[in-house]
Amino acid sequence: MSFLAPLAFLFALSLPVVVTFYLLKRKRVVRLVPSTLLWQRFLAETQASAPFQRLRNHWLLWLQLLFLALIVLALARPYFAGRASEASLQVVILDASASMQSQDGSPTRFDAARSEALALVNALPTGFGARSGQMLIMVAGANAEVKQSATSEKAALRRALESARPSDSPTRLAEALRVATTLTRDKPDAEIHLFSDGAGVDLSEFENKDMRLVFHRIGSRSNNLGVVTLDVKANPENPAQRAIFASVVNPTLTPVDATLELRFNDQLIESKPVRLPATNTTPVVFLASQEKDGVFSVRLNHEDLLAADNEARVISRLPLPVRILLVSRGNRFLEKALAAAGPQVELTLAPDVPDTADPFDIVVLDDVAPARWPTANLLAFHVANTNWFPGGIGTLEAPPIVDWRNTHPVLRFVSLDNVAVAEGLAVRTPNWAVPLVESPEAPLVVAGELGRQRIVWVAFDPLQSTWPLRIGFPIFVANAVDWLNPATVAAAQLSVRSGEAFRMSLAGDDSVPTNGLARLVLPGGAEQSLPLDTGARELVVGDTGRQGVYRVQLGTNEVVFAVNLLDAFESNVTPREQISLGRRGEVSATTLKRANLEYWRWFALAALAVMMGEWWWFHRRTA
Repeated sequence: MSFLAPLAFLFALSLPVVVTFYLLKRKRVVRLVPSTLLWQRFLAETQASAPFQRLRNHWLLWLQLLFLALIVLALARPYFAGRASEASLQVVILDASASMQSQDGSPTRFDAARSEALALVNALPTGFGARSGQMLIMVAGANAEVKQSATSEKAALRRALESARPSDSPTRLAEALRVATTLTRDKPDAEIHLFSDGAGVDLSEFENKDMRLVFHRIGSRSNNLGVVTLDVKANPENPAQRAIFASVVNPTLTPVDATLELRFNDQLIESKPVRLPATNTTPVVFLASQEKDGVFSVRLNHEDLLAADNEARVISRLPLPVRILLVSRGNRFLEKALAAAGPQVELTLAPDVPDTADPFDIVVLDDVAPARWPTANLLAFHVANTNWFPGGIGTLEAPPIVDWRNTHPVLRFVSLDNVAVAEGLAVRTPNWAVPLVESPEAPLVVAGELGRQRIVWVAFDPLQSTWPLRIGFPIFVANAVDWLNPATVAAAQLSVRSGEAFRMSLAGDDSVPTNGLARLVLPGGAEQSLPLDTGARELVVGDTGRQGVYRVQLGTNEVVFAVNLLDAFESNVTPREQISLGRRGEVSATTLKRANLEYWRWFALAALAVMMGEWWWFHRRTA
């Protein structure tokens, strides 16, 4: 055992003082008495005039000496240094993602992680007789944040840990580790201590990094369910109804029965029992009438470890007519597919784009180069603006389809098997778009956003292919109309993931209040003021670490948006024994207890117990 403050043993000089008090004789006080009957006893007691007496064995003496000895030991701050870290810098990363709110800690995993991190702070070697080190505190929640820069001051480190709070967002450990590796680049003996359950952690980018990572695993149980997707669409069979699509994941190894509730503006609409197979995601569909704009929410009624993923919300606005302009020389297949794209479609045919202000939501160009390129969202077949693609435009003869991205909303449920194309345009994929359908030489379908205009571009004429004869063609057209619809775009912007910024376009100076402030109402009811510049074109809300419904008030206008977790990796709260660093490495959870642990608190508690015992003995003796 070593001591951080050995000079505190000077207080041990108080021990002989206590013994001295027990050696001193009591001072007698002279009293006048009316009788000499007691004189004989008085004279016997005053015969010894010496100031000291023989030390007698007394329980109070030993209790007081033990109390002082314990106090001296506590002041000397004893510790065991068998495995003390000799790193010059220790970077502590506290995982503050949603899974760390699981109720299998003290009371949560985040609280348990903070307690272990505080123990690491107490073990930091400082003071006399030990090699001094520094520590830096980071919290990886909605964003990676440095809570305390490198210091050896333990009080500051404790304050930083105690002020940390978990969020409802997915993990941001990769971002935190990037910062940590930068801070420890010039310190080969530095250590990075990660306190996490390992849920949703992807550290493959660090497989070639030389870093001393110590993984402190938090958590012990894994029973949890979670809502991982939520969307609302118009019911194609009944335009007066809305279809709410949700899915619930059960990452455990046991099938579970639960109940899923649908609410509209906090009013219960329907409740469905669901059977959730083990290690599977189960889709659930609700149908509900909607008479006004509002918020649909689904709530999972099941007792599990994590409450943050048991509810999700989506903003639902009443469907508006979709005005589509088809510029074509004649294509019955495309015309019928557009007319059947939805009950709210209003289709107009024209040989060219009109010169007047564009009153349409979507413009479809069918192998016709317009005299005036529209500013509305665009679906273009076999026609291209020269400003779209770098390197010019060539020609492809009978390009085969080798791959397509069915994870994109435009190609959802679309199959391009056995689709033959006679001729197409050869372009390079621009940086504003992603290829959806590819041939060996060039992309055949791309989609993206150029400025504020969404574009879906098809390299070939549908009539010069077998695509219109396949069921995938009308599905593709319906998906494209839904993706290009400005109302759909606006609705998608009203739902963001926890930790992601909400962005809202401002129409102009009229959108900015006269006081230059927007008011943000958080899910819990707290309010914040957001300053706006007079010429601002966009409002950005970055404080979205908590899920729920947010309200932005701009003068008399109010915009409501929803923040959800919706992350299957975070819902899988099973603590990981190892964290993968790609194919070449992994980090196992440490089982070592940190050294340099101080024990002064235990000595102080023992001294308090002795003091209470001494008080009890004294009153028992004098009662």
